[in-house]
Amino acid sequence: MVDVGCGAGRAEAELVERGVTAVGVDPDERMLAVAGSRWPEVDFRRAGAYGLPLADDSVHGYRADKAFHELAEPERALAEAQRVLVPGGRIVLVGQDWDIFVIDSDDPGLTRTIVHARADMAVGPRAARRYRNLLLKAGFSTVTVEAQTGVFTGTAMLPVLLGIAEGSTGAITPEQADGWAAEQRARAEADRLFLALPMFVASATAPR
Repeated sequence: MVDVGCGAGRAEAELVERGVTAVGVDPDERMLAVAGSRWPEVDFRRAGAYGLPLADDSVHGYRADKAFHELAEPERALAEAQRVLVPGGRIVLVGQDWDIFVIDSDDPGLTRTIVHARADMAVGPRAARRYRNLLLKAGFSTVTVEAQTGVFTGTAMLPVLLGIAEGSTGAITPEQADGWAAEQRARAEADRLFLALPMFVASATAPR
């Protein structure tokens, strides 16, 4: 199978352990260098989702985890997925909808503004809600979508929230960003932080 947007390659290592022949593909040469140094036995290749270095009908599985929100033309990526998948092969897309960060805050209006401002920084922030229709339009069948929601209340996710605030300074004032970040730090220190993040998992079958 091929993993598109493989990053540091952890998924490939797990797949190889299960006896799967896996190819990790990523456009970032630095990430591939990290992946190759950690798992030199795995096949990593530099490429993007629009031009996979694979022959037609050459893989039984296609995986893209948190990758499609970086694509301006997801339809083009799915056409390429169809090209490399054998008839009846399986595709799995995993990702979040960047408009959906459920964050407890004393100022929900400001929080909505911050979340939406961060979403607008992504190329395709709402790709995950489009998975089903994109797959159907591309000709895939037996399309299913499910959501798994992670709930975080500890300090580990505080840097994520602070990063969201930093990335929204074009939509809010620096003072608003600092105040919101200070509130989230205080919540984390008092064990009152709350973040819920849905992840969408779509799977489908390539045309026969």
